[in-house]
Amino acid sequence: MKHFFLGIFLIFSGVILAQESHTIRGTVKDFNNGETVFGASVFLKGTTIGATTNEYGFYFITAPKGNYTLIVSYVGFEDISQKISLDIDETLNFEIKESLTQLDEVLITSDEPERVNIKKPQMSVSKLNASTIKQMPAVLGEIDVIKSIQMLPGVTNGGEGSAGFNVRGGAADQNLVLLDEAIIYNTSHFFGFFSVFNTDAIKDIKLYKGDIPAKFGGRVSSVLDIRQKDGNSKKLTLNGGIGLISSRLAVEAPLFNKKGSFIVAGRTSYAHLFMPLIEDIEDSKLSFYDINLKTNYEINKNNRVYLSGYFGRDVFDIANIIENQYGNTTGNLRWNHVYNDKLFSNLSLIYSKYDYQIILDFIELDWIADIKNYNLKYDFGYYLNENIKLDFGASGILYNLNPGIVKPTSENSPINYLKLEQKRAFESGLYVSVEHKVTDKLTAQYGLRFSRFSRLGGQNMTTYLNDQPVVYNNEIGIYEEGEEIGETFYKKSESIETFNNFEPRFGLSYQLNESSSLKASYTRTAQYLHLLSNTASVTPLDVWTPSGKYIKPQKSNQYALGYYKNINDSKYSLEVETYYKTTKNRIDYVDGSNLIGTNTIETEILNGEARAYGLEVLLRKNEGKFTGWLAYTLSKSEQRTLGGKAGGPGINYGNWYNTAYDRTHDISLTGIYEFNDKWSFSGNLVYQTGRPVTYPNSQYTYEDLSIASYKGRNESRLPAYHRLDVSATYSPSSSSTRRWKGEWVFGIYNIYNRKNAASISFNQNEDTGENEATRTAIFGIIPSVTYNFKF
Repeated sequence: MKHFFLGIFLIFSGVILAQESHTIRGTVKDFNNGETVFGASVFLKGTTIGATTNEYGFYFITAPKGNYTLIVSYVGFEDISQKISLDIDETLNFEIKESLTQLDEVLITSDEPERVNIKKPQMSVSKLNASTIKQMPAVLGEIDVIKSIQMLPGVTNGGEGSAGFNVRGGAADQNLVLLDEAIIYNTSHFFGFFSVFNTDAIKDIKLYKGDIPAKFGGRVSSVLDIRQKDGNSKKLTLNGGIGLISSRLAVEAPLFNKKGSFIVAGRTSYAHLFMPLIEDIEDSKLSFYDINLKTNYEINKNNRVYLSGYFGRDVFDIANIIENQYGNTTGNLRWNHVYNDKLFSNLSLIYSKYDYQIILDFIELDWIADIKNYNLKYDFGYYLNENIKLDFGASGILYNLNPGIVKPTSENSPINYLKLEQKRAFESGLYVSVEHKVTDKLTAQYGLRFSRFSRLGGQNMTTYLNDQPVVYNNEIGIYEEGEEIGETFYKKSESIETFNNFEPRFGLSYQLNESSSLKASYTRTAQYLHLLSNTASVTPLDVWTPSGKYIKPQKSNQYALGYYKNINDSKYSLEVETYYKTTKNRIDYVDGSNLIGTNTIETEILNGEARAYGLEVLLRKNEGKFTGWLAYTLSKSEQRTLGGKAGGPGINYGNWYNTAYDRTHDISLTGIYEFNDKWSFSGNLVYQTGRPVTYPNSQYTYEDLSIASYKGRNESRLPAYHRLDVSATYSPSSSSTRRWKGEWVFGIYNIYNRKNAASISFNQNEDTGENEATRTAIFGIIPSVTYNFKF
């Protein structure tokens, strides 16, 4: 027996020696500014062995002993080719140079370049690169990341001038938006005209529409993961822009003898300066500002620390009658550590706050509310070998939700002081994810997330007869507040309700040939926070509430199947995806509900379910003087809300009805033409099926009052939405040797002045008494001019 085990040992030793492998690891950075590059390809020429850099610019390759040619490649940059003799483990760091000098260094991309990566199992990811996004026409000349993403299939919004965005038939609150890992609860300035993301400060952005990685949790529709620049570690640079109503400036520079760097970026509007010139609103104010900050320090080759933050504010004041302020504040202290050639980690301590205030001077009322969270997360990446990569980690988030404090602003105010019950909750998660290259043609990505959510005490909870916060009154056919039978006080040490969920994720890619592949994915997610709104689009005053005794967490299952093809040596690419998504415990409001200023929010809502399904097509032209894409989405988004414990027929008599963000057809055509070194032109053509709304279909008279009778929930639609935007960019000097570089951007939004309906209201004419419909449009034609610069 002893000789048997000795023989087995010698056999395995021989195998190990015969297949002796070594590791190459390192980082890829931008030569110009020292920024780490995310999504660069690092591979051994003539083999299938390779990797892409992660969000920290780190790569890892294991290969058998031998001589190779190592290639580093990234779109828009020159390739690096280096011969290596792989007989020991090595650390190789690279700096890549831009192939073309570009003014805007913002990188808008995902795990992979814009061209389709047919091998990786990741699917349902929207992406744009920097040179594309800076040339796309925008409202008032302001480059907007979110509006640019909406030009891709599966992503829409609530209408012109609306905040938030909708992904694959989901609501705006079902999107997890992260800025340097911190949660952003409101993504808009100017009530949706601009986003809170200053492109001068952004390094990269990824939008996961499906196949959400296991490290993300807490939302059931999508994840928008945005990372800020680290700052230029090579030299001092300035860049910014001056527009018609806003300007921006960013400063970057090295620190600590180039072992660190920083960036400070600011943006502000000055529209309020022009309001005194406009009759009827001369006493009004409408402005915003924001500040981005990030700094980092390299302790040694294995340790680096980062500190980043964001602060933004909107102020809206109508003739000293109504004043509204709202904004986000975030901070993140992060430690990035490399343990060895195969294991690295990232530890983050994160703070996020969203607060809003409204002052109504005509009734002498001041109302303030906020939501805060503290997040600790620890993520690990482990490269087991050239075929298997593991990601795993844990996180914990403490939520403090202040629904509102109502205060009188004078002694004579008719308003009484009211402080709504604060709500506390704790959400934790554990996850593991594996990317597994099974064969040269088949790659799998699978993982599991376990989430736990506890609604914490420290407040009174109303109790109802038979646990029914809402009851159906058969006599008058409406829902009413359930009978209150008392209150229960929960101590801070107590848990009001606890939920546990397993969330499996699975993705598969099969390469049909060198230019095409099939992909499939399944994603299960859970969401514990809910945004309660009875308006068509997100507003700063909407109410966030946690799951608990009467409100259950949303649970979603999404299935997706896709075909991907690179055409004519990747000059063109085609992506076709179809999906089906179901969501349980989707909340909707009862007719006539009041969601603001109440401690018993559960009496205004009913639980339901939602489903969404669709087909998405994206055809790109990636090379040449003329580039662009055609995006088309055919989709359906529906909801059904039954009576449940409340009895009755539910909303819309218990039948399926369109969600407010259902769009049957959504077509976007984007084109960019590089005329010469000085001039480039671009255009967007957009068409969408009109947004679902509820219209009256008849009326009756009661005591000399005309009362409207309405159709089913969201049974009608606004007119179809469409517009055409164009822009021209002029660069006076294309010389790469000049320190100062500038360009003029001339744009026209909605060039044929389409009056797209934001809403249609029905009233009686005061003079004739006849019924009439009034269309409200936000934008007509809007010209703009912006000067961008870089030094």
